[in-house]
Amino acid sequence: MVGTVVLGHIPLNLFENAFLTVGSALMAFMDTRRADMVAALGETTAGSTLPGLRDAMLDSPEGRRILKDRPRVSSKTMDLQRLKELPDGTFGREYTRWLEVCNVTPDSREPVHYVDDPELAYVMQRYRETHDFYHALFGLRVSALPELALKVFEFANLGFPMTALALGASVKMKKAQRDRLWHEFVPWGIRCGGSAQCLLTVYWEERWDQEVQDIKNELRVWDPPGGLNAKPCKPFNPQIQSVN
Repeated sequence: MVGTVVLGHIPLNLFENAFLTVGSALMAFMDTRRADMVAALGETTAGSTLPGLRDAMLDSPEGRRILKDRPRVSSKTMDLQRLKELPDGTFGREYTRWLEVCNVTPDSREPVHYVDDPELAYVMQRYRETHDFYHALFGLRVSALPELALKVFEFANLGFPMTALALGASVKMKKAQRDRLWHEFVPWGIRCGGSAQCLLTVYWEERWDQEVQDIKNELRVWDPPGGLNAKPCKPFNPQIQSVN
């Protein structure tokens, strides 16, 4: 399904971009549940990252098809019931299981507002909408520690400055969690994300029937240290879901 992300575009001059960057960073730090502020920070700090990712997609057969088709991720574009009926261990089944276990919906991602170029805006939207696929791939639940661990992986793999800035939220964590983050999960994220294929070049919608372990082997990724696996979460609340 072909999508567009130019509707709702809000042009910014340099001063406005800088002001929004600082403001969204402060708001996101004070309240990490503000998905709109996290999203704004991601866009205003993307800079040269988006053209580099677009070029990586153009260098990949799958990535070129993604840029041509511009698929969108939502309950309207995916047959979630069919994915639930796939065999255990396939990516489609494990993704829907992750949605169920963590009470997350694919329908609440913020649209891109502050990226001027339509193609680069789509690259940003694609990252935002496929972020939960990464959660499902690694079986990471939705809470502070696994989210920050995944942000480290994304920084090493994709290079978005926002994903590194998110680590500032670690000061709010309990000491035991913070120590695990920096001593276990940051090294994992840097090594795994740095050695993996760029995940934006993966046409996930063509891989529903593929075994998760086969995908991991192909992409050269491995699971993070234990203790972050998805387990039943609190009832869904869009204010506390996985954000990027």
